[in-house]
Amino acid sequence: MNIEKIKTLGDLKKSGYKSLGIKDEIRRNLIAKIRSKENPFPGILGYEDSVIPDTERAILSRHNILFLGLRGQAKTRMARQMINLLDEYIPAIAGSEVNDDPLNPLSKYGKDQIAEHADETPIHWIHRSERYGEKLATPDVSVADLIGDIDPIKAANLRLSFADERVIHYGIIPRSNRCIFVINEIPDLQARIQVALFNILEEGDIQIRGFKLRMPLDILFVFTANPEDYTNRGSIVTPLKDRIQSQILTHYPKTIETSLAITEQEANILPEQKDLVNVSDLIKRLIEQIAFEARNNEYVDKKSGVSARLTIAAFENAVSSAERRAIIFNEKQTQVWITDLIGVIPSITGKIELVYEGEQEGPFQVAVNLLDKAIRTQFLTWFPNPEALKKRKNTGKASQQQPAKEDENPYKGITKWFDSGNHVDLFVDMKDAEKIQALYKVDGLYGLVKKFFPYANEKENALMMEFVLHGLAAYSLISKKVIEGKIEFKDLIGSMMNLGKMNFSEEDDLSDEDFR
Repeated sequence: MNIEKIKTLGDLKKSGYKSLGIKDEIRRNLIAKIRSKENPFPGILGYEDSVIPDTERAILSRHNILFLGLRGQAKTRMARQMINLLDEYIPAIAGSEVNDDPLNPLSKYGKDQIAEHADETPIHWIHRSERYGEKLATPDVSVADLIGDIDPIKAANLRLSFADERVIHYGIIPRSNRCIFVINEIPDLQARIQVALFNILEEGDIQIRGFKLRMPLDILFVFTANPEDYTNRGSIVTPLKDRIQSQILTHYPKTIETSLAITEQEANILPEQKDLVNVSDLIKRLIEQIAFEARNNEYVDKKSGVSARLTIAAFENAVSSAERRAIIFNEKQTQVWITDLIGVIPSITGKIELVYEGEQEGPFQVAVNLLDKAIRTQFLTWFPNPEALKKRKNTGKASQQQPAKEDENPYKGITKWFDSGNHVDLFVDMKDAEKIQALYKVDGLYGLVKKFFPYANEKENALMMEFVLHGLAAYSLISKKVIEGKIEFKDLIGSMMNLGKMNFSEEDDLSDEDFR
């Protein structure tokens, strides 16, 4: 259909165009996409077997939809993707505030235009991108904002009585006729405002002041809500919830792989950053693991959730941390080290809600603990479990795969080096060459990495060597202390004795000689 040649109602009739309600239109286009094996929700990852099939069923049933889930679960993005299921263009009566269908007008303006001009009624074409309305529900939203009200200025200018329908100023919902309309965080709407939506959802008409209007609006409503809102700020009133036919539960990524793909897709990394900074798979997995740890952490409020935006922002900060270091030392290329992950803490503290115990601990310390837990969890994917080795040593038992012989403990040489009084200082701002040199000083560290990763290059080796130190510290085989841009690794016993000595001296006001 050549829409450029169709400019009047008569032209539209001759073309054989047939109007469809928006829900039927979206249903038809979804069926076409399913049959052609085309993904109706491109860019939505992790929902292939859950949220997307539920949404498709709701659309096929011509339902209004409520997406219910914690923050950062792509609820609004799912709604925006539905634009792709609309026809590219639809006709409307030119000048209509409510997108009147030329073949089935609903406003007084539309009906008057056709009565006056008949087949010469001018029409214009609306692109699918213009058929989407969105409103964030806030406590100050009024019925007039959503549905409409009498406009006294319009009445005065047109010299009309307040009883004339033409004095109505339509709200955002009537103006979204024949569109997808989204209300985000619906529980935040005051109950009396939610009540005003009853007729629109059930009967499809609107009521403004004392006007007896019958305007069967043609709208696909999509609502989003956070379960937390039901207790903290408000709730969806029961009659309104009853009128929303499909409630679809969203969720966070269920696997690290899905989470990795989302971050890779969403992170905004500049080409110049990609050229300068290499990010290993290990670093990427550690960043994703932070979010998984946070969602199960006793200090983090589970009802609030941990958004996927945390890992996206953390990844961007990790790259920028390495970039900053490279700029300082004028290095042409670098990689993200484990120490660079100190730079992702600001991405964590602002994106987690803490319970009372977490507030007592402090957001910074909670973020550091989450990072340590992520290292501890991921360490088992790359190296033998230090905890299992300690248990076998204590019990004297051994398995066929992992003997209990002390000389076969892969970490023995490293811990022995630290037990001899040696230590390693790794600075956040440190040249790559200097960091590598410091890591190679630790006896047994290079040999351990080479044993498990024989084909790694020098920088990969060094990164894994650094990871081993952090991992051993996470499993309490050596000590780790973060001090103003420096991470200090020492033997565990010596560190504990020094700490005990310091505390003892402070409490009893004894000198070093008295302590000895």
